[in-house]
Amino acid sequence: MNDMTHRDAPTSLLAQADWQHLEPIQLTPFVRRLTAPNPSVMTGPGTNSYIVGTADTGYIVIDRGPNDAEHVERLYDATAGDIVAIVCTHSHPDHSPAAKPLQALCRKSINSDPAIYGLPNGEDAELHSYFTPDRVLQNNEQLRLHSRQLEANLSYSLQAIHTPGHASNHVCLALLGSGILFSGDHILNGSTTVINPPDGHMGDYLASLDTLAQLCKDQQLNYILPAHGHVLPDALHVIAHLKAHRLGRDEKIAGVMAAYPNGSMDEWVRHAYDDVSPNLWPIAKRSLLAHVQHIQSKSKR
Repeated sequence: MNDMTHRDAPTSLLAQADWQHLEPIQLTPFVRRLTAPNPSVMTGPGTNSYIVGTADTGYIVIDRGPNDAEHVERLYDATAGDIVAIVCTHSHPDHSPAAKPLQALCRKSINSDPAIYGLPNGEDAELHSYFTPDRVLQNNEQLRLHSRQLEANLSYSLQAIHTPGHASNHVCLALLGSGILFSGDHILNGSTTVINPPDGHMGDYLASLDTLAQLCKDQQLNYILPAHGHVLPDALHVIAHLKAHRLGRDEKIAGVMAAYPNGSMDEWVRHAYDDVSPNLWPIAKRSLLAHVQHIQSKSKR
C-alpha cells in the first residue's frame, strides 16, 4: 500500500505506508518525512517531521515533534546538522518541544544556529503550549533555500499562511512551485482535528479552511502533507469535504441542542456523535464545545 493512490500522483510522492521511526522516507527529491515515535489516539502513527531541502541548499525542518532525544538525533543525522531554519506549525506538546533541543544540538555540534520560526502562543493557550519563537512568521512571509553552487539555479520557497482554529498560533506552509501544502494539524489524514476552546475556535478554523482553499487555487497546490498520517491528494476536494463535514456536524449539534435544550454536554455528545465510538466521546466533547460556541455566536448575529 502506498501513501498516494491517485492516478495522477507523481511517483516521487509515493512512500511506503508501513510506519517506521528510524529513517526518513523520501517523498520527493527535496522533501523527506521522519515520523516521531509517539503513536496514540490523538497523534495517529506519530507526529510527522518534514525535512525540506537538499545537501546543496541546507534544510528547513517543519515540526520537530515531541521532546524525544532519539527523534531529535535522527533529525540531526538526517540533515548532518545543516539546518537553516526550524518551523513550528503550532505549539501543542506533540509539535514544538523538540525545537530547542534540535537547535542546541546544531549549535553544539557544528556551530550552526538555525532560528526557530512560528507564532507565539495565544493568551488562552494551556501551560504546556506556551511558546516563544526566535522569529515571528508574518502572514505570507517566505522562507527560502538557495543552492550554494554558483552555477546552479536551484531554490525553494516556503510561504507561511496564518491558519488559526486548531490553535490560535497555527500556521500552514506552501512549498511554492511543488504543488505541496504542509497542513500541520489543520488538516489530518484519517480523522478530523480537535478544536479545543478557548485557544481553539471553530469560526476561525472554518475561515482558515477557506483561506487554504484559495491558496491551493492560486498556487496550484495539489497535495497535502499533514502532521499526522499519509499524504492527501486532490487538496481542493479534501478541503471542501472537510468543511462540509464540519458544517454538517454543526447542523446535527444544533438539532440535538434544540431537542434537548436542558441537556448536559455528556448528553449532547451521545446524540451528536452517535456515529463515533463511545471511547472517543471524551475527546469529541472538546470539539463539541467549539461547535456549540460557533452555533451560539451565529444565533446572536
